[in-house]
Amino acid sequence: MTTAIHQNAPAGDQARDGLLAANDAAHTPSESVANIHRLLGAQGYISSEAIATALFIAQSLEKPMLVEGPPGVGKTELAKAVSAITGKPLIRLQCYEGLDEAKALYEWKYSKQLLYTQVLKDKLADVLSGAEGLKASVARLHEFDDTFFSEEFLEPRPLLKALWEPEGAVLLIDEIDKADDEFEAFLLELLSDYQISIPELGTIKARQKPIVFLTSNNTRDLSDALKRRCLHLHIPFPDQALERAIIRSRVPDAEEKLRTQLVAFVQSLREMDLKKVPAISETIDWARTLVLLHARELDRTLVENTLNVLLKFQDDIERVGEKLNDLVGKARSNLR
Repeated sequence: MTTAIHQNAPAGDQARDGLLAANDAAHTPSESVANIHRLLGAQGYISSEAIATALFIAQSLEKPMLVEGPPGVGKTELAKAVSAITGKPLIRLQCYEGLDEAKALYEWKYSKQLLYTQVLKDKLADVLSGAEGLKASVARLHEFDDTFFSEEFLEPRPLLKALWEPEGAVLLIDEIDKADDEFEAFLLELLSDYQISIPELGTIKARQKPIVFLTSNNTRDLSDALKRRCLHLHIPFPDQALERAIIRSRVPDAEEKLRTQLVAFVQSLREMDLKKVPAISETIDWARTLVLLHARELDRTLVENTLNVLLKFQDDIERVGEKLNDLVGKARSNLR
């Protein structure tokens, strides 16, 4: 649907000046929520009213949004859709164990600093020309700017890039639950004040406040301090009606009969005790697979031959295979 980095679109688009007009007297909050729902849908992201409402509140209050839920329900895609709607670049930080500020915030360009040191050494005699004694030499050096630790020698990483974007950005801190507690603490200043502190430079404030999304798969509990700074949104697996609408948007070539049956089948799988139940992303992939195979409705052979698209563990495939006749029969009749 969208790529990791979106270039700014023409300024004439009605959505480009922001995702919503929070203080626009011409629109009620309910109308703004409905407009967000429509804009997301135009990007192929079929949202619930809860998602659209949470997005409206987060942008109105200028708060980061913490989006939690099982993998594959559209948490990352929500940030991508907002990036496409607003025309702001999407800057993504993928979290992992051991992530630190050197990878997330900035690094010094050490090679460039070394070159600068060499140039300074070559010019030192000219700089100190006429200075008598150590005190005078030091005073002469203090007359020059200390550029060794300056923005010129700074290599920005995702967090700093987002703060430096002149027109703002959509900052996605993906899978924050995979990072360490120390990294969570490091983020608190950014999440509360949209600024970061660099010891050599001081405090750097955002040129334009970014739209911030943090996602979590709930693999561990996040700190209360981080949660307090964010608006919380939980995205569960969708119900049948919403999932059919998602498939209709993302796989328009799937016939209605097939769409209804495959969604009913997936919903039945989610009620089973599996290692990993299929997420929305797997449903979309399966729908595309069935369309590729020119399927018009489900049958046992078709489902059996394509179960590996839905299920990622052989034990799950075997467990479902034992009940395949019943599951396919229920899906064909759309009985739950």
